[in-house]
Amino acid sequence: MHSDPIVFHIFVIFTGSAILATLALYARQALLVGYIVWGILLGPSAFAIIKDTSIITQIAHIGIIFLLFLLGLNLQPQDLLRTVRKTTVVTIISSLIFSGLGFGIAWAFGFDFWENLLIGASVMFSSTIIGLKLLPTTVLHHKHAGELMVSILLLQDLIAIVVLLILQGTRDGGTSIIDIGLLILGLPLLIGFAHLFERYILFKLMSRFDKIQEYIFLVTIGWCLGMAELATFLSLSHEIGAFIGGVILARNPITRFIADSLKPLRDFFLVIFFFALGASLNLNVLYTVLLPATVLACVMLFVKPFIFKYLMVKGGEPAPLSLEIGVRLGQISEFSLLIAVVALSTGVISDKASYLIQAATIITFMVSSYYIVITYPSPIAVSDRLRRD
Repeated sequence: MHSDPIVFHIFVIFTGSAILATLALYARQALLVGYIVWGILLGPSAFAIIKDTSIITQIAHIGIIFLLFLLGLNLQPQDLLRTVRKTTVVTIISSLIFSGLGFGIAWAFGFDFWENLLIGASVMFSSTIIGLKLLPTTVLHHKHAGELMVSILLLQDLIAIVVLLILQGTRDGGTSIIDIGLLILGLPLLIGFAHLFERYILFKLMSRFDKIQEYIFLVTIGWCLGMAELATFLSLSHEIGAFIGGVILARNPITRFIADSLKPLRDFFLVIFFFALGASLNLNVLYTVLLPATVLACVMLFVKPFIFKYLMVKGGEPAPLSLEIGVRLGQISEFSLLIAVVALSTGVISDKASYLIQAATIITFMVSSYYIVITYPSPIAVSDRLRRD
């Protein structure tokens, strides 16, 4: 019936999302929740308007890459290094606490040891997309909160990569020494290459043709996606590669133009991401894990903000700022969804355990994003008083 499924997918995603967004604004609800609900309704387990979500999921991943690239564009390397050193202890201790809670909840609901371990590992992380998408640009650029959140999320991403590498190793018969070596050396190698290439090639090209906006736009996208692909070659993630590419480019005088020109492109792909998140949820399996998923999600939503607050206050941060950061990082991560899928494909966990992780993650996405936009300043706040860009 539809000769071009990509065009049809884009049509139903954005036309429906626009209608739901309009209704959400009139009802003073969060837009992100509307995108997820629309995905659930059109997904394979509901009305099945979109039967295969794999294509849109792959397309949506580009939005995360652009989000991290734009994030890096607004951070100076020296500021990032200083903040990462400060948040390392907070990230490690909080990750251990969250994983312990996740392990205990899974054990209480009768999952086996390895499933408990993977469920615990999956809830360690906070969502980069929710955390940064709902953070006002002014906060991200000029305030300490943005730097703290970025450094915590970056360290969590590195831990997630280790978990994924171990899971891949179980499928391939073991993680090789070469893989481990690439992981250890990958980050400094990537940073070194990016620094040299930007200094001796990219900066000169942009300086030479900076009046041709189309060229700057094209080169920027090429640099962002090129760094993302290079990162995967070094056993890192697309997101870390894009982020490093942005940080290295942050010293360029035309950074502000680059950031402004890429924001619409980022938002386009992020709408697809949240739709794909809802569409990928299998309602036929959801009811079997609804109770443990709800308990796991509620515990994480309640505990994470206060653990982050306690640890950051101990580190010298103001209590109100620490609590706000904790709330903004109070959900489970999109990395958790990836861990659930990879662990299922390797046979480490069952369908039920995998859907427990996925359902709990989506529940925290919806509740956390809704609470943030009605409580704290954000670009899509439901109140004019809180709306900041």
